[in-house]
Amino acid sequence: MNRFTTLLIPALLIFVQCSFAQTKSKKFSNEGEFTSNCEGPAVDDEGNVYAVNFARDGTIAQLSRKGNASFFVTLPKGSTGNGIRFSDKNTFFVADFTGHNILKVDLITRGISVFANEPKMNQPNDLAITASGHIFCSDPNWKEGTGQIWHVTPEGKVSLAVGEMGTTNGIDVSPDEKKLYVNESVQRNVWQFDLAADGTLSNKKLLHHFEDGGMDGMRCDVEGNLYIARHGKGEVAVLSPEGKVIQVIQTIGKKVSNICFGGRNGKTCYITLQDRGCLETFSAKTAGREWAMMKAFAENNKK
Repeated sequence: MNRFTTLLIPALLIFVQCSFAQTKSKKFSNEGEFTSNCEGPAVDDEGNVYAVNFARDGTIAQLSRKGNASFFVTLPKGSTGNGIRFSDKNTFFVADFTGHNILKVDLITRGISVFANEPKMNQPNDLAITASGHIFCSDPNWKEGTGQIWHVTPEGKVSLAVGEMGTTNGIDVSPDEKKLYVNESVQRNVWQFDLAADGTLSNKKLLHHFEDGGMDGMRCDVEGNLYIARHGKGEVAVLSPEGKVIQVIQTIGKKVSNICFGGRNGKTCYITLQDRGCLETFSAKTAGREWAMMKAFAENNKK
């Protein structure tokens, strides 16, 4: 080994380590305010954050940009929220895992209605939504270690999109809306489907398999990278569109359940922690897909 090679190898190791440097999250809201089913989250047009199961199960909290939480709505009896998704500035949908519903919440009136109901759902878990209003719902059966994906049209018609999967959990749509991603918590797989304009899914492909740890909610940024909550692992892993881990964000709590993008430029990430009963935050390099979609809606409404 010559002198040049001897100097080059340590330099390359330093470069690799720096390019994969770990970021850490920080506190956003007070610990212990949410139950162990702390989930959601989602951000409205004014930067407020919404998360489910505040103080007791069956509630939804609104958190200011400074992390101050207060009751927003209480869900109907028998309903418990999980994932939240905005469809426009005044409307968000909630996966109701005990009521087998997709609930619709009006931000102005705080009225709650059943947008879709399907008794065959195991446990509606997380939601993804397209710009035209197609909703996809992950639906795990934890006891059996199985799961499925439901498709809900903009009119509220429910149909089974994909069956016979593992414990489906985190779910999102690519920025060009040509792909749908879903992960399986127990099996530790991240799958990719081709997504047609009518909501049809096809060409199932394994994007990534994790060797350890669990998975929960996940979100895409505008470049197509997937931010995945690694439940029990105490981190958020970022996958490139090619399925490579390109960044790891360490979290204070271990049970990271879900994630969303917000802030003034869409690059502030908010995560829910079930073991700490609160939210944490960190900065991303690029804005979130859903945040950009909401901004596009706002701009179009001004024209």
